[in-house]
Amino acid sequence: MKWAFTNTVFFTGLLISLFATFPALAQKAANAVYIVNAVSKVPVQDASVQSNDKKFNAVSDENGFIDYSKIPAAAKYLVVSCIGYQPDTIQVSALSFANNMALINLTPSISSLAEIKVIASANKGIFKTISDLDIHLRPINNSQEVLRMVPGLFIGQHAGGGKAEQIFLRGFDLDHGTDINISVDGMPVNMVSHAHGQGYADLHFVIPELIDKVNFNKGPYYADKGNFTTAGFVEFKTKDYLENNFVKMEGGQFGTFRAIAGINLLKPQKERRDQSLFIAGEGSFTKGYFESPQDFSRFNGMLKYHGSINSHHTLSATLTGFTSKWNASGQIPDRAVETGLVGFYGAIDNTEGGNTSRYNANIELQTRLNNGGSIHNQLYYSKYKFELYSNFTFYKEDPVNGDQIRQKESRDILGYNGAYQKEFYIGHFKTETRVGIQVRHDAIDNIELTRTNNRVTNTKAIMLGDVNEMDAGAYWSQRISVSKKLDITAALRADYFTNRYNDKLANQLLSSTSTIVCPKLNLNFRVNDHLQLYLYNGKGYHSNDTRVAVQQNGRKVLPPAYGTDLGAVFKAGKKLVLQSALWYLWLDQEFVYVGDEGVVEAGGQTRRYGFDLSARYELAKNLYADLDLSLANPRALKVPAAESYLPLAPRFTSVGGLTYRKAQGWNGSLRYRFMDNRPANEDKTVIAKGYFIADAAVNYSTKKWEAGLSIQNLLNTKWKETQFDTESRLQTEPAPVSEIHFTPGTPFFARLNVTVFF
Repeated sequence: MKWAFTNTVFFTGLLISLFATFPALAQKAANAVYIVNAVSKVPVQDASVQSNDKKFNAVSDENGFIDYSKIPAAAKYLVVSCIGYQPDTIQVSALSFANNMALINLTPSISSLAEIKVIASANKGIFKTISDLDIHLRPINNSQEVLRMVPGLFIGQHAGGGKAEQIFLRGFDLDHGTDINISVDGMPVNMVSHAHGQGYADLHFVIPELIDKVNFNKGPYYADKGNFTTAGFVEFKTKDYLENNFVKMEGGQFGTFRAIAGINLLKPQKERRDQSLFIAGEGSFTKGYFESPQDFSRFNGMLKYHGSINSHHTLSATLTGFTSKWNASGQIPDRAVETGLVGFYGAIDNTEGGNTSRYNANIELQTRLNNGGSIHNQLYYSKYKFELYSNFTFYKEDPVNGDQIRQKESRDILGYNGAYQKEFYIGHFKTETRVGIQVRHDAIDNIELTRTNNRVTNTKAIMLGDVNEMDAGAYWSQRISVSKKLDITAALRADYFTNRYNDKLANQLLSSTSTIVCPKLNLNFRVNDHLQLYLYNGKGYHSNDTRVAVQQNGRKVLPPAYGTDLGAVFKAGKKLVLQSALWYLWLDQEFVYVGDEGVVEAGGQTRRYGFDLSARYELAKNLYADLDLSLANPRALKVPAAESYLPLAPRFTSVGGLTYRKAQGWNGSLRYRFMDNRPANEDKTVIAKGYFIADAAVNYSTKKWEAGLSIQNLLNTKWKETQFDTESRLQTEPAPVSEIHFTPGTPFFARLNVTVFF
């Protein structure tokens, strides 16, 4: 089955690529305009281009391309702007074409919010302006800050730094990714039917310095996003070009050291860089702030090619490798700290920890057709291994050997993404068609859950088997510009799942199939350059673990979710950008994966509603303030009101800060994050305490080097990063006790860094 699927995916992608190639090459290339960085000559993606009569509006693609043939003959000049660049006005008559190509050079700069126009569209999303501002003004310093770019999203680490973080968003305790779709360069990060939890999303294979863009949206409103897209999605785009070679070194408290380098392997072109090949590597190590050393180590490598094969085709090919290992102190009960059995940073079982690795191959072919359409083909493959040792209940189940468990798997992921996009007119109405096919197959060998002692001795086999899971999805999206102000997008997505589980303990082979169809309807109303209103509606879903899906017993394998967002993106005055939303989300069935028991508990129907607010304000030249507020009311349905609280689901969160940003010279930021108290159980008799944490960073930049200092937990607050209401038994106790178990958050943690560019 695995090899048959491999061949099917490969030849499907190859045939689509060939069909796309022939019509493109058969026609003479039309005049093209390319927008490039005036300094590095790197293409400028997502630059906005508008004619003086406003009849022409376009956004540059990943190669900086704009189709000159669509510019009206009456247009005299073009206004070109992009966040991170100085806006420019270009006379159409002054464009100089050589070999059917003209260049527009944009000068990089720190953007002023006075130049920003709000953007919300079916393609780019309602958070487009916010995300672009954040990625330019708040560079990512470490892997944990990758996900924190999403307003309202919180993370928590509770396994020594190596395991995927726990995620919180829009009234969800998302565990490690049950209801958020995460991808990198089109490759899925979420792991279906994972040994530790459904939707497990480990982003540690991404090198933070190589992230170019962070695109995100909330809710189940986008047809090209399938499984796990209920609370929202986050997609990361890595750099296609390195503007400079660089070497970076970091060192800090708790025996922390990190080194990273990125090297261009092709000589940069002088006029326009249309070819790039670079290699990058990262190594990091820390003993950690726990009493029992983490001895955490991680190594990342990346080799990426991006280039224009000809005037119609662009190829991206990426190889990445990641490996990590660590020890963990695990979660400790409140009573153990209060009685002095262990310290706040201590451990009950200090033999917890694990190791993991992921190797990826990703190839993408973008074909631009002369009829104005484009075709995208992508093939990807991942080899993944995971082994984790945990102890949540200590001596509750096995008073002699203890309750340590091992969760382990070896996985191959193979997938294909194909999409066609074409903009045209129906009468006087501008419309755009987007259709796509997505296929993914996971083959998991020896996925296991075993009770162990000190990582060495197996005391009880709980689950062991092989999983084969395939998801084949197709979608269609049609956007119609009813007027210059109103866009309506109707979309439909269908997914077909096959699940097979070879249970090696029961000597039983089980299988099942399931389907789901998800309609979407989105409205964007552009009042003017300063205000855009939107109403988004959609159906999404999250899949269940294969080991449970094949034993349906009335459970829904693909339970639906229905969501609505009503909001606005607007600019108040010249230097304040706001985004707000009232939202509602209903789930037919909420799944909670209990990793230490190897089962998925059906949580029944739930509903959430709330309010989000994001604000970005330019206080003075180079000084920016930002604020994100999220309110949510998550509740279970069809249960008594007093027992309807969703454990650990956040109800009020806030993130904000100040950023001083210049191209050269001094830069700095002061940031905070706040999570309010939240129920830790269904009747709210146990509370997970909230926290307020402040971080700071300062650095000095020149063209040749940069040096800085970053501080996590500036106020040295004692806080609990993750908390669970767990029933456990210490070795000296006669009976189990249920209370808060927690992993302590980072204390005051300072790091120095130096980067050299060449």
